[in-house]
Amino acid sequence: MSKKKEKQKTFKTKLGDMRRLLAPLTANSAELWHLEATRARFAELLAEAEDAANRQGVHTAAKQDASLQLRVALSECDRLANILRLAVKQHYGIRSEKLAEFGLQPFRGRKTTPDAEEQEPSAPSPAQPEPPAPVNPTRQ
Repeated sequence: MSKKKEKQKTFKTKLGDMRRLLAPLTANSAELWHLEATRARFAELLAEAEDAANRQGVHTAAKQDASLQLRVALSECDRLANILRLAVKQHYGIRSEKLAEFGLQPFRGRKTTPDAEEQEPSAPSPAQPEPPAPVNPTRQ
């Protein structure tokens, strides 16, 4: 599990623990009157933390949605770019230097080395005869 996921679980766990602490503090506020100011401040901060956690969840969902839209749009753009590249090649021809303007490699033929032209193709080597099969002395 990634550290980000561990932190999110930890935040959720801490918020749950704090909610469970606030409930009995509020229920017993008459007996714990001397903690009332601290309890009230604790309740305010807990509400802020819960609000921040909710906003974080909304932003996470929005980010995931934006990421999905980005992947879909890039996939479609990639397909259309391939079609356009092929159309440009068809229009100008595969040997046109104009293709370089579009980031495409013009076909310039195969590269040949001078050594390859001088060498004659080698004759195929004669096939090696197969070795005789081993004789099994028990079967005769």
